[in-house]
Amino acid sequence: MFKKILKSYDYQLISAIFLLSLFGLVMVYSASMAMATQRYGVSSDYFYQKQKLFLIISFFIFIVVSFFPYKILQSRKVLIGLVSCSLLLLLILSVHGHVAGGAQSWIKIGPLSLEPSEFVKLCVIIYLSAIYAKKQAYINEFNKGVVPPLVYLGLVCILIASQPDFGTVELILFFSAAIIMSSGISIKNFIKLGGLCIISAIPIILIFHNKIFTTKRVGRFSVLSDPFATAQTSGYHLVNSYIAIGNGGINGLGLGKSIQKLGYLPEPHTDFIMAVIAEELGIWGVGFVILTLAFIVLKGLKIATRCKDPFGSLLATGISSMIGVQAIVNLAGVSGLLPLAGVPLPFVSYGGSSLIQLAIATGILVNVSMFINYEKNYKTSRSTTNPRKENIYLVKS
Repeated sequence: MFKKILKSYDYQLISAIFLLSLFGLVMVYSASMAMATQRYGVSSDYFYQKQKLFLIISFFIFIVVSFFPYKILQSRKVLIGLVSCSLLLLLILSVHGHVAGGAQSWIKIGPLSLEPSEFVKLCVIIYLSAIYAKKQAYINEFNKGVVPPLVYLGLVCILIASQPDFGTVELILFFSAAIIMSSGISIKNFIKLGGLCIISAIPIILIFHNKIFTTKRVGRFSVLSDPFATAQTSGYHLVNSYIAIGNGGINGLGLGKSIQKLGYLPEPHTDFIMAVIAEELGIWGVGFVILTLAFIVLKGLKIATRCKDPFGSLLATGISSMIGVQAIVNLAGVSGLLPLAGVPLPFVSYGGSSLIQLAIATGILVNVSMFINYEKNYKTSRSTTNPRKENIYLVKS
């Protein structure tokens, strides 16, 4: 049976995830080596070594999660634990959080810094997927089927907005909308829900207006029309990103030869790593990243459409949407199509919390895919096998 399980894994998806992660490790080293010595006074491979450690940890987490039956996540005890832990983490963060990048979004544990909101995003996906899967019989009863799960979503968004981290709030709302749309809700109820969200957002905006409409945040919007007019102030980030992309052209300057990473790009190893990729590897490097990310997202959406289990289907939708939206927001920010939101590029940007969270998320996605293939193979061969023996690994939802 174990051999059949191994044969049921989607090795194309697994290969794409690992290739992109290894590529990201190389680019983190290239993008951060000058900044590490100039800004922080540490060795040039400081960020590379930390990212490598996180990648090794993520590798083992991915393997464990990909073998862990995803249907267990739908149990009541697991959901209560996820909701309780995520809200408690965010409450602790609001009191004892470490401030970095203008947001109190971090918890420092010795030399390590963790961003709890990364893991809360995954908690939201699991919770909404499980609850809406259980409510399939009355999914279009607005007050009973649609609204109740949104109480948790609202609390999470308010707590993260208070940090303030509005970029993460935007991501959560986008992939939550994708899950809700895929749950079977009618268009009428979805429009009604949209109106309810707008009405609910008004008091939140009034409460946090001092944090939302800061000079820095408003400047991110105004700079989009002409960043060169404020090249030394609010347009500084975007102008240097444009210069990096322009320098790269088609073939790039060569790996490690970026000029803009030498103190011009403010965060070359995180938010602006795609600008460094464009400068060093040209359109080929950019194309590799975009096509690989698109492959992972489309594979995830295909898994969602193939999965007959509502919970597995919504999980795959949520995880794929999270990766896709996060990639779009990052790339659009680097290219000036959207305001900068401080969102890392999945699998590529430096960041242990993001990498570990993605390892868990994609491990779940791969497990959902494995169950689809395994159950398909089991059904086609059940006439020649012992159904009771073959069904040991399948966990009832």
